[in-house]
Amino acid sequence: MASLSDELFTSVQILPANYAFAIWGLIYLSLIIFGIYQVQPSQRYNPRLQRSGYLLVFACIAQCTWIYLFLARLFPLSVIAMLGILVPLILMYQALHLDYHLISLKEEWFIRTPISIYLGWITAAFVVNVSVTLYSLNWNGWNIASPIWTVIMMTVATAITSFVIVKYQDTVYALVIIWTLVAIAIRQWHTPLVTGMAILMAIALVLLCLMGNRKLSSTVPKY
Repeated sequence: MASLSDELFTSVQILPANYAFAIWGLIYLSLIIFGIYQVQPSQRYNPRLQRSGYLLVFACIAQCTWIYLFLARLFPLSVIAMLGILVPLILMYQALHLDYHLISLKEEWFIRTPISIYLGWITAAFVVNVSVTLYSLNWNGWNIASPIWTVIMMTVATAITSFVIVKYQDTVYALVIIWTLVAIAIRQWHTPLVTGMAILMAIALVLLCLMGNRKLSSTVPKY
């Protein structure tokens, strides 16, 4: 997929550097850990898993479909498949956070963290997928310069991430978006506007995470 992107979409400035795609190794590893944890007999009646398990199955099926469609260069259909990944993950994420104040440390690491990593990357990937699809259709972007569109899309992703940080204090999700922004800055270093704004947005998210963690730690009861 990285080779295909390099071949066809070198002009799409929202693309991150190729090393960013190494995060798939972490995603698959975390999902394996999730699978091992949820299959234990002690988790059979876990209400959080019961609310969300089949959503992950649907997302994984859509993931396989997306890989086929993207490699077959059926880019408009790949956007639909990407929505088939994104929507179930959003619903699952919300289901897992209904009572997140009561979640155990194990569930934090083995249930919430894998889904946060996966959803974070799919959020970024959806923006990229839409961009490359529009490029493949020769959309002129209403004659707005490509760097401006790139900044707009990065701003949308940053705004969504800021909401997640504030509402759910989810640093893991934010780190995935920060990883992507830095990779965009590195790949687009020859475009100062894109590189500069990507770095500024990444720094802003880091600061917001630090503020959120400090606020959260101050509210934890001390015994």
